[in-house]
Amino acid sequence: MNLKQRLNAYERLLRLDKPIGILLLLWPTLWGLWFAAGGHPPMMVLWIFVLGTVLMRSAGCAINDYADRDFDGHVERTQHRPLATGEVSGREAVMLAAGLAICAFLLILPLNKTVMLLSVPAVILAASYPFTKRFFAIPQAYLGLAFGFGIPMAYAAFYDSVPPDAWWLFAANVVWTIAYDTEYAMVDRPDDVKLGIRTSAITFGRFDVAAVMLCYGLMLLILALFGRAHGMGWVFYAGLIVAAGCMGYHYTLIRGREGKPCFRAFLHNNWVGAAIFAGIALDFAMRT
Repeated sequence: MNLKQRLNAYERLLRLDKPIGILLLLWPTLWGLWFAAGGHPPMMVLWIFVLGTVLMRSAGCAINDYADRDFDGHVERTQHRPLATGEVSGREAVMLAAGLAICAFLLILPLNKTVMLLSVPAVILAASYPFTKRFFAIPQAYLGLAFGFGIPMAYAAFYDSVPPDAWWLFAANVVWTIAYDTEYAMVDRPDDVKLGIRTSAITFGRFDVAAVMLCYGLMLLILALFGRAHGMGWVFYAGLIVAAGCMGYHYTLIRGREGKPCFRAFLHNNWVGAAIFAGIALDFAMRT
C-alpha cells in the first residue's frame, strides 16, 4: 500500500469523508458555547472547541472500528471499513486514536483547570462507548453522554465550573442522540440481531418509531423550558419550530422501518441541530 492509499484508508477510518458525525457532535457544543457566553464566545475559545470536536470525533471513530473489527465484516453497511478489510491494523487504529486525543488535550491547555478535569470523563466516555454494545440495552444513551460532554466543558470554559442548568441542556442532547442514533440502528437491525449486538432499535422493538418521536418531543420540551428560563425570544422558539418540522419529516421516513429512509432520517438530523443553533445565535444577536 503506497502513501496515498494509506492516507485514504486513514481518512475513511476517521470518517473525515463523512462529516455528519462531526456536525452532530458540534451542534450541541455550539449551543453550550453560545448560552455560556451570552451569545458572544471569544474566537479563540470557539476555534478550540470546533477543532477539539473534529479531533475527538475522529478518535472515537478509530476506537469504534477497533472495538467492532470482528463484527463490521459481517454487516453490509460496514463491511468495507478499513479495519474490516485489513487496510488498517488494530494497532494503527489505537495509535491514531491516542494521538488525536493527545492533540485535543493540547488544544485546551490555554483554558482553565476545570475544563482539563472534565476532559478526562469525556475521553473515557468516548473510548468506552463502542464496548457498551455488548451488554447495555440502550447504548445510544451512553453515546448521548459522550456526544454531549462538550456542553459542560463549554460552560466550564467561561465559569470555571458547571452551573446546574447546563445539565438540562446536556439532557436535551442525550435524548436527541437516542432519537437519531436509534434511526441509525434501525438500518443495521437485521445484522445486529444475528451478531448479538445490543441497540436501542432492538430493545424498543415494535415501539421503535414511537420511542424516537417521544425522544424528539422530550428534547423540544427541555429546550423550550431551558429557553424560557434564560429569557429567550421568539427567534429561539422559531428555531425549535423548524426543528420540530424536521422531526415530523423524519417520522415519514422511519415509519416504514426501511433501511435507506431510516438512514436519510439520521443524516437529516444535521438540520435539526442547525435550526436550533440558528435560533440561539440569532436570538442573542438581536439583543445587541
